[in-house]
Amino acid sequence: MRVMVLVNATEDSEKGFVATPETRAMLEAMGRFNEELVKAGILRMGDGLKPSSQGKRIAFDGPRRTVIDGPFAATRELVAGFWLWDVKDMDEAIAWVKRCPNPMPGPSEIEIRPLYEMADLQ
Repeated sequence: MRVMVLVNATEDSEKGFVATPETRAMLEAMGRFNEELVKAGILRMGDGLKPSSQGKRIAFDGPRRTVIDGPFAATRELVAGFWLWDVKDMDEAIAWVKRCPNPMPGPSEIEIRPLYEMADLQ
């Protein structure tokens, strides 16, 4: 089962990365966690995203396309980072997320979403 694990953005993440002793320690802890995922054969890909102020959205309406500049409202609805994992089931994904260090300086959330497999589309 493939899942995308999404780290929800926070007000802190939307400010952009600031190197402090706390953020360095957080990155080191996350690096160790990522190494565990690699050793377990679960991690396929992952990365952090820059703040939405550096992003764009493209709105579709029939043949029209409109470019919208960031930053985007509703910070808690934004994604600050992601992993792509290959796990045996949702329970395994949940177990790994529970082991994850907090990805933000304060309260945060991580969402797990299964990817469609070819069998789901037939």
